[in-house]
Amino acid sequence: MSIIQQHTQASLSDAWRTINIDALDPDSSQNFDTSTLHPPLPEIGEAEVRQLNAQIRQLLRGGDAEGALRGSLESPVYNGSDSAKEAHMQTVVEVLQSIKASEMTPMLQRIYGSEGGSELLDVLMKYLYKGMSGGSSGGGHKTPRTLTPQATGFSQIGSRPLASNENTGAAMSVLLSWHEKVVDVAGLGSIERVMTDWRKV
Repeated sequence: MSIIQQHTQASLSDAWRTINIDALDPDSSQNFDTSTLHPPLPEIGEAEVRQLNAQIRQLLRGGDAEGALRGSLESPVYNGSDSAKEAHMQTVVEVLQSIKASEMTPMLQRIYGSEGGSELLDVLMKYLYKGMSGGSSGGGHKTPRTLTPQATGFSQIGSRPLASNENTGAAMSVLLSWHEKVVDVAGLGSIERVMTDWRKV
């Protein structure tokens, strides 16, 4: 007997909109836990991130910029505290800033040509977007925004645009340069994969 036959003609005119059809569909997301669709990500603590960042900086000091970049991209912080994510983001930006512009494309081509290279460039693109969105200030900590009353009656948030921190502008320039090179090597598909991926750095 269907759900419609169970209702009388009088109640059907008033209650037909209150029937939850999705609850009757066995394939509906209401009938199973959607969190099981994604495998659980390992929790990464701040101590692990500090240790990893120290190893990456050691590679960087040793002159192995490509190894440092690979190391920072092979272990992204997907599931961790905000401070752990920010610390790893700072290290990634530090690595990107230390690589010369002439070395970017050949290095990205070598990474892309290796096993799992497409995934690594997707992770790099995630960090680039996070950095461009203000997720990193390029080596410095974010200063809280202050509201300054002006004589004109308007209020100014933070500092004047031209008096902003030069490190932030330099970091943005580096991130934009890397974004261009990643798109040249990996194609526009990298942007699409990053935008639709549920894992966030």
